[in-house]
Amino acid sequence: MLDATAGDDLRVVLEVEGVTLSFGGVNALLNVSLQVENGSIYSIIGPNGAGKSSLFNVISGLYRPQRGSVLFKGQDLTLLPAHKIAPLGLARSFQQVELFKGMTVIENLLLGRHIHMRAGLFSGGLFWGKAREEELRHRQVVEKIIDFLEIEHIREKTVATLPYGLRKRLELGRALALEPELLLLDEPMAGLNQEETEDMARFILDINQERRTTLLLIEHDMGVVMDISDRVAVLNFGELLAAGTPHAIQEHPAVIEAYLGAEDSVFPEGRSGSRNIL
Repeated sequence: MLDATAGDDLRVVLEVEGVTLSFGGVNALLNVSLQVENGSIYSIIGPNGAGKSSLFNVISGLYRPQRGSVLFKGQDLTLLPAHKIAPLGLARSFQQVELFKGMTVIENLLLGRHIHMRAGLFSGGLFWGKAREEELRHRQVVEKIIDFLEIEHIREKTVATLPYGLRKRLELGRALALEPELLLLDEPMAGLNQEETEDMARFILDINQERRTTLLLIEHDMGVVMDISDRVAVLNFGELLAAGTPHAIQEHPAVIEAYLGAEDSVFPEGRSGSRNIL
């Protein structure tokens, strides 16, 4: 396996160690290991069915692997249920948008604050005292996310009335409402047009640089992956084929063959791993 090591002195925030996940005797993941450094953007690529979403499900506690472990900030997540992992500082978005369509944009964002809510049912229902103060604090956080994602014009709109591109942006916003240290994004550009893709890439970079959030993402747009990632891992049939810098991955023959089978069709012309497309 290729591993172009860079920045070993940086603190590792996520460690996946020898994870194996099987369904009915079929390996979705086989002895997968990777390390995500604090403050980085780490992308996972590979053909459909390579095990990318399965890996996300293991990390976020939806699946429990047969072997291996997942460490987040040194804490073993392997046996923890999903609802106990999110409060530790880990959030994710899903490939298919998972929003409450009958609720407004701001209501969906406020739901993302649930792990930070401390007021009891009685005081919260009456909206007084500490419950009122807490509600105002949560709304301040949500308003900052609305400004950050440039969705002021839809803040009171019902999700069902929104076009797909804005729903994807709102899905990102709801994950941000948890104030995660590590954000997992499952195909954030899927289904977006070119302008929406460039906007999403810009938001991801800003989340990383301005909000100092570490990002782990699955993405099929190789231009975006090569432009914004610090490191890239390649899965193929559940195994880790390669991990390294975008430049090293871009030139690796086994990666090219496994991904599309044609060297000149894998990475768009002019993409070189630098963050210069926006």
